[in-house]
Order: sequence, then C-alpha cells, then structure tokens
Amino acid sequence: MTAVDRTPVERPPGARRRTGRAKRAVTRTSLTAWLGRPLADFHLLLAIFGMLTVLGLIMVLSASAPDAAAGGESAYSVFKKQLLYVGVGAVIFLIVLRIPLRTIRHGSTMAMLVCVVLLVLVLTPLGTMDYGAQSWFKVGSVSFQPIEPAKLALALWGAHVLVTKRALLDQYRHMMVPVVPVAMLVFALVMLQPDLTGTITLGIVLISLLWFVGAPMRIFGVIAIGAVTGVLVLALGADYRLKRVESFLNPEADPQGDGLQALQALYALAEGGFLGKGLTNGSSKWRYLPNVHSDFIFAVIGEELGFIGCLLVLGLFGLLAVVGLRIAARNTDPWIRMVSATLTVWLVAQAAINIGYVVQLLPTTGITLPMISSGGTSIVTTMVVFGILANCARHEPEAVSALRKLGPGRVGGALKLPAPEAYKPPPKRRPSRPSTPPRGRKAAPPPVDERRMAGRHAPPSEYRRRESRKAGQDRDVRSRRRDGR
Repeated sequence: MTAVDRTPVERPPGARRRTGRAKRAVTRTSLTAWLGRPLADFHLLLAIFGMLTVLGLIMVLSASAPDAAAGGESAYSVFKKQLLYVGVGAVIFLIVLRIPLRTIRHGSTMAMLVCVVLLVLVLTPLGTMDYGAQSWFKVGSVSFQPIEPAKLALALWGAHVLVTKRALLDQYRHMMVPVVPVAMLVFALVMLQPDLTGTITLGIVLISLLWFVGAPMRIFGVIAIGAVTGVLVLALGADYRLKRVESFLNPEADPQGDGLQALQALYALAEGGFLGKGLTNGSSKWRYLPNVHSDFIFAVIGEELGFIGCLLVLGLFGLLAVVGLRIAARNTDPWIRMVSATLTVWLVAQAAINIGYVVQLLPTTGITLPMISSGGTSIVTTMVVFGILANCARHEPEAVSALRKLGPGRVGGALKLPAPEAYKPPPKRRPSRPSTPPRGRKAAPPPVDERRMAGRHAPPSEYRRRESRKAGQDRDVRSRRRDGR
C-alpha cells in the first residue's frame, strides 16, 4: 500500500480575502443581533459603570499613596476615603435603580429648590473656603459640595418643565421661562463662590436641554456670545485666571510656577509611551505634578498604563456616549429621552474637558474626570447619574415588554429590581372655556340671525327687503281676488 501524500493545499489569495470578509460579516451580524436585544443598553451601561469604578479606585490608590505618605499620613488615607464614597454611591445607585422614573420626575422641582437653598447657604459662614472658593460644607473630615447635585437637579427639573410645556415651545417666552432665569440664578450663586468650573458644567447642562428640546440656532448664538464675553470678563477680572490663560498659551514662560502642571502632565504622558511604565511605577505622582489624584489623574494613567490605558479610558467614555444616546433614541417618553441625552452629554463633555486640558488642548479649569478622579461629592453624584441612566435603559419599550413577559432576568433577579412601567401618553385635555382672542385684535361679533331680528329694530338688509316685497305681492293678490268676487 502506498502512502498518501498529505501536503496541505494552499488557498489562492482571493479565497483568503473572501474568508476574511465572511468572518467579519458574521461578527458584524452577531454584534448587530446582540445590540438589538431588549436589555443590551442596560447591560452595556452596567459594564461601563463597573469598569470605570474599578479603574478609578486603582488609579486613585496608585496616584495618592506617595503624596499621602510624604505628608506623614497613611498611604491608604485618600484611597479609604474614596472607597467610602464609592460604597455610599453604590448604595444610592441601587436605590435610584429601583425608584420609578415618574417619582424622580415629580420630585425634581423640590430637588431644584433644595439645591438653590444650599447654594445660598454655602455663601454664609456655614460654608468653608478651600482652594480659593467657598464651595464646601465640611463636618469633620466629610465634605459636601452643593454644586454637584445642583447640576443633576437642573437637568431633571429643566427637562420636566420643557416637556410639560412642549405644546407651547414655539413661543420664545415659554421656551426660556422659567428654565433660563433659574439657571441664571444658579450661575450667579456659583460665581459668587467663585467656581468657574461649576459654571462651565452648568452651562453644558443648560445648552444640552435647549438643544434637545429643539431651540432655534439664534438662541445658541446669543449664548455663545454671552459665554465668550463672560469668560473674557472673568479672565481679566482675576489675576490667577489670567495667569492660567497665559500659561496655556506659553507654559514654558514659567516652568516652575503657573506652567508647572501643564508641562509635568505632558512629560508624564510622554514617558508612558505605548505600554506605560507599569502600575505604581510612575514618577509624576512623587510631588512633581500637583493635584495628581484629582485634576490630573489622566496623566498618571498615560504614564503608568501608556497609550493603551488612555485608549481604554477614551473608549469607555466614547461607548458611554453611544449607549446614552441610544437609550434616548429608543425611548418613547419625551422626559426620559431628554434626561438621558442631557446626562450623557454632561458626563462625556466633562471627561472631554478634563482630558483636553491634560493634553494641552484647553486651559486648566480643574474639572474632574468622572468616575476616576478622587472627590466625594463628584463620585457620588456621578454614580447617581449612572443609576438614572440605567433606570432609563430599563424603560425602553422593548425592555419593558421583555421584563414583563419573561421576568427580571439574571441581573434584575440578582438585584431584585421591580418591573418597569410602560409609558402612557397623557390624555389630551379639552379646553374648559373658549380661548380668549389675542391682544391687539377685536373679537369678531357673533353672526346675526336675520330671521330672529326680522320683527325687531334691525338695520335694513337684503333679507328684510326681500320679505317686504314678498308681503306686498301677497297683499296685491288677495285684493284682486276680492275684487273678482
């Protein structure tokens, strides 16, 4: 028996390309099918939330340990405080995930009122001055910054007002009042602290609300002119803000002073390379880069995790943008659509500003990187935002139908989440009384019934002339008949 030659047969290059295209097509089809599942957005949002939380805790521990140890404290002091705030935020996240969205919407007015009162009280002796701004309430080692929940309250309450008045939004006064005046009041209270970063994020929330409600472009032009004017006035009115702008334009002019943070952040990113130095091996956190565990933590990520770590962070926030806008597009409740889109733009824009000034594309503003930078009020508020977004994802029509027919699923069963309620559009109201005529125009008089007015002192009309002629003809006919008899 002869041996069979088992040499492999080479495939032509065209067949290889066709095989590769077929595999990519299968992968694309599978991904599209998975994204079309009812709870795909909910599961994706939970995955993003978990990855950002874990990454944030790891990087806060790595970035804060050297500075805390050099200051004579425990190397884990900042990390323990951050872990405590993450635990509190996780509990509130689960609570928000269980609260009906209708309850959250109806409570937004009271939340907005409470936040305005807190912003007033923080300017009194009850508030604490820190980092040049009176923005905190402090009780022992616990601090609370009211501007963070005020952003969330403005998004929820503003969406509630605009959706309630959506039938009248073609008129400017209904579109602007009362959302814009209340927002201007909050802006004024925040600038009295003064807190420029809080004003910027509040402006992002307000612009997002007006954008998603369909405001005309001329309003955004006016807002842009006002924002540029306000930034110029604020930059020229305070020396430290003017120095920030000058250091952004030319950080090498003062490398040991105002340009220190910008230059050290760039050095850290450059030293990280493609793969980074390795976790905990960065040198910028050894007091070379101030505020490294809060404002400039993205530089530590670039130094220790390299370009891959930076790409991971950018990918997570990019995926958050896609998922958040998908939640808005797949919902039918107008309030959920506006809230989910506004909250998504707020988080992604805040991350973009933080990363932008770390890589020297924007002036330094002190805005934190959501879910990653250290900060108690910031991390708790961001986790509440994720809870509201996850709740909105469970209220998509396909998700509501699946959860009511097939049960809560593995994640919902483990968290013991109640079934969401289907959206019911509000009934159309009939006007209780006739609408009043617009000002400047006289109401048209009611039509005159000529038949009823024929026997009264009515003005002459064609109808009465016809009746009189007909009556005269009848009298002539009757007189001729009498004469003939």
